[in-house]
Amino acid sequence: MRPPAVLRGLRRWVRCRLGIRLRSALAAGLVVAVAAVLAGAVLLIVSRGILMDNVTAAAVARADQVVSALNGGTPPALAVTPGRTVVQVLDPAGRVVAASAAISGTPPLSPLRPGSGRSEWETRQVAFNEEASFRVLATGVATVSGVRTVLVAESLDTVDDATEAILAALLAGMPLLALVVGAATFVFVGRTLRPVEAMTRRAATITATNLHARLPVPVAEDEIAALAATMNTMLNRIETASAAQRRFVADASHELRSPLATIHANADLLAAAGLAEAPARSVARIHRESARMATLVEDLLLLARVDDGALRLRRDEVDLDDLVYAERERVAVERPGLRIEGEVHPVRVLGDPDQLHRVLRNLVDNAVRHARHGVIISLGAVGAQAELVVGNDGPAIAAGDRERIFDRFVRLDDSRSRQEGGAGLGLPIARDIASAHGGTLAADALADGASLRLRLPVADPHSRSR
Repeated sequence: MRPPAVLRGLRRWVRCRLGIRLRSALAAGLVVAVAAVLAGAVLLIVSRGILMDNVTAAAVARADQVVSALNGGTPPALAVTPGRTVVQVLDPAGRVVAASAAISGTPPLSPLRPGSGRSEWETRQVAFNEEASFRVLATGVATVSGVRTVLVAESLDTVDDATEAILAALLAGMPLLALVVGAATFVFVGRTLRPVEAMTRRAATITATNLHARLPVPVAEDEIAALAATMNTMLNRIETASAAQRRFVADASHELRSPLATIHANADLLAAAGLAEAPARSVARIHRESARMATLVEDLLLLARVDDGALRLRRDEVDLDDLVYAERERVAVERPGLRIEGEVHPVRVLGDPDQLHRVLRNLVDNAVRHARHGVIISLGAVGAQAELVVGNDGPAIAAGDRERIFDRFVRLDDSRSRQEGGAGLGLPIARDIASAHGGTLAADALADGASLRLRLPVADPHSRSR
């Protein structure tokens, strides 16, 4: 079973509203995440470069101190920061002749052996601490005993620790930042769309019967307010054009009633004049077409009154079963070969008997027009509603046409002849009258045959006719 139209509309509204808000939130979160990644990468590169420069400067400064001592012929001071900076002095044969206490007895820190006055760099792990990397500076120094090599190793623990801290901050902070920005965007976009939602709700209620309604215009003079004002201006033009069209239809229908009545009366007079066979057939055709045109004019007048809200209904107690029996008898007389089925139970409603009879006749005529062998005309009460079902064993109504058949001037079978088909106004008129009585008219979902179901509120047994 399909959900009600109101529920389907609500679902579409929720999807639309959440869709814009979610898309905006996801887009904002994605932009912030990308920006955070780029900024973090720049920060990481710059920070690591600064720290590496500091390590290099410390190693150069320490090497200069040792080189100065060697050049002065004094033993170099090799006391350094334990675990972070270590120094070795190698003789021309590559043997360690002096070293920091932390690496006493260890082999040379690096295989680099630059010439006198030259320096070379490398990053490597050293024998005394294989868990950390060191930045090693090798400097050649000319002494009386030959070219000696000064090796200064600066630990990269500080650089690595800072890099890990930045990466951890990015990995932990970037998702949180994206989430916060996305949530804030979701909330703020929702608040921004509130005027649009109010406009959507109002626009969904505007139909041909209440074109005077207008969309709410936000107080803020922004693009949304401009959109609302533009839409209201468009509604003004539509209302003016619709009113002019209804006046034209009503005036034209009124003007056509008198000449049609004259044509019909004269056709009756000619039919009674005993004309020859050929003229008599033409008179009968004129009589039939004028009656058809008169019905069409009456339908157009009724629709014009419905659109203008000028349809005035009486509120009398109506025995709906009497109207049903009368229609069943009419069909039996006019179409004796057509089978009539369905149970009829007494049901009383409150409404206009003439308009209710018009609804019933439109439904029955539509069923008879498409029936093959029989029609169904049944009446009963379901709770507080009278339920009238009018159907036939003709072709089924396609799912996409079950609402379209209630649009004006819609004829599903365009190949029908003008004599057999209607103008496409019977069912729209029936639904309008049913709605004016507080009822509903809909097509049942059937695989075979067709069935229209009319529901009307039953009359209060304690109500009085007015």
